[in-house]
Amino acid sequence: MLRFLRPVLFVCGILVLIMAGLMLSVAVFAWWRQDPEMQVFLTSFAITLACGLLLVLGCRDRGFHLVSRQLYLLTSLSWVLLSLFGALPLFFSHFQLSAEDAVFEAVSGITTTGSTILSGIENLAPSLLLWRSLLQWIGGLGVIGMAVSILPFLRVGGMRLFHTESSDWSDKSIPRVQSLARMLVATYLGLTISCVFSYWLAGMNLFDAVNHAMATVSTGGFATDDRSMGRFPLEVLWVSILFMTLSALPFTLLIAFFRRPSLHVLNNQQVIGFLCIIGAVSLLLTADLIDLHVAEPFVAFTQATFNLVSVITTTGFASADYTQWGTFSIALFFVVMFIGGCSGSTSGGMKVFRFQLSYLFLRSQINKLIHPNGVFVTQYNGRPVQDDIILSAVAFSFLFFMTLAVVTLLLALMGLDLLTSLTAAATALTNVGPGLGDIIGPAGNFATLPVPAKWLLSFAMLMGRLELLTLMVLFTPVFWRG
Repeated sequence: MLRFLRPVLFVCGILVLIMAGLMLSVAVFAWWRQDPEMQVFLTSFAITLACGLLLVLGCRDRGFHLVSRQLYLLTSLSWVLLSLFGALPLFFSHFQLSAEDAVFEAVSGITTTGSTILSGIENLAPSLLLWRSLLQWIGGLGVIGMAVSILPFLRVGGMRLFHTESSDWSDKSIPRVQSLARMLVATYLGLTISCVFSYWLAGMNLFDAVNHAMATVSTGGFATDDRSMGRFPLEVLWVSILFMTLSALPFTLLIAFFRRPSLHVLNNQQVIGFLCIIGAVSLLLTADLIDLHVAEPFVAFTQATFNLVSVITTTGFASADYTQWGTFSIALFFVVMFIGGCSGSTSGGMKVFRFQLSYLFLRSQINKLIHPNGVFVTQYNGRPVQDDIILSAVAFSFLFFMTLAVVTLLLALMGLDLLTSLTAAATALTNVGPGLGDIIGPAGNFATLPVPAKWLLSFAMLMGRLELLTLMVLFTPVFWRG
């Protein structure tokens, strides 16, 4: 067992050391700003550094090769450890958060969910605001790496459809994996810097621009004010729409596009479907707002598009309390919450490709009912798709909704009303951020939820970010017997 765990703990130790480095950088920022939380970050840095060194030095090996079972454990354990260590500055801060609140906030950040238990966010020390944004930014980078390199190899929920050379973990593929990693980091960093500059040009001050850019590109949604994006002009909202949309596209396609700019690169069935959904639902929401006389046409279109893109990309920003827009609009937001963005992006949700594969599977079944002896080949992006990939995507969808039902029932058992229970479960599993209703809607937060509910939702956020099966497989006896 120790031989099995050693490489996993070694890699986790490296990630913990990276987290320590981020804490030190925020401590330096706090010193520069004469921030009262500087000592908090130095204490957190010392604890995190010591634990990281203990893991690295205690589990160091001359060479190792990770197998699939170790990758399952590494993926889940790394997210849990980073969440726990990320909670330390919040727990030690002068804000006096309880353990469950600090962990909830950190998990929400590292999984790029954006749900919060904090109110009066604008009164937080700048270092804590920056730390929340950094958690989301580093979490978003981890999401892309996991989606491009690990999940296709583990064949989770139909992700093998996107199996590439970067998902091959044999020794000969290591240079290609490293090359892709460098390009992913460069693209992610380039998008972030471009977003900072664009926000600044649109009227944000530099501190807000940096924080909101990290929250936008990671599709996390932590803001620096309780009003989220509602305090900014329309120009800022359109900048946010652009970068939220870009960040919800497959990063491998963005890399290809930036290397050779051509719209042909984006001629992808998943991308086209995603953009069509945004266009169609945005028009429906705009028409509903105009009909309800909520705003004039252009403002209505901007508000509808911004909040729609924020929800479907699972960013979670809000420029208005859209739960006051009427039943039809609320229903649309609830539906698109599940769709999410594209695979290989920072966004959460079930992903567009799974809905497309499920539709193709349903169409194939209908054709077989009409023509029992017919032979039907399912194609996606012009290529045949194996039946086991489609069945894997359909099985994931079934598991997702079963998990949603269980989490909803458990929250209801804790005394929450049905709307809060259902949308809290949905927003945690899809990593959206705000739910619906007066308590956890865009104008509320999760502070008043009972303690067991916060722990349950923290676990649900991790499950949603790890595509359910990656985490659930660890609780099966056969995994540990294998």
